[in-house]
Amino acid sequence: MFKQVLGSALLAVSAAAWVTPTSAAVDVTIGIAPPPPRSVVVPPPRKGYRWVPGYWNWRSNRHVWTQGVWLRERPGYIYTEPRWVDHGGRWQLERGRWGRGDKDHDGIPNQLDSHPANPTRP
Repeated sequence: MFKQVLGSALLAVSAAAWVTPTSAAVDVTIGIAPPPPRSVVVPPPRKGYRWVPGYWNWRSNRHVWTQGVWLRERPGYIYTEPRWVDHGGRWQLERGRWGRGDKDHDGIPNQLDSHPANPTRP
């Protein structure tokens, strides 16, 4: 009996090792435009955090409003807010993400910064 239980447990663990997570957020492409963004009062700034406004998410085959959130800042990274992009009638939700690219930590991405390595020069 013990060998059967042990064998079943080992089989379950080894099978779980091969399962890929399904909760990862991926970009979505659909043929339905999102509703206009909601008007929301933006809270006052918080030191060390970045406000990400709410957006229309796609869940259960419909648009669902997702409230804005505070995200802790990540030095050296730029946050791109979630947004819907029209590709000829096909709407793609590009999820919010942090990306490298602010070498001098001034809040301006390197590709848009005329002096990306000097935080004292705009």
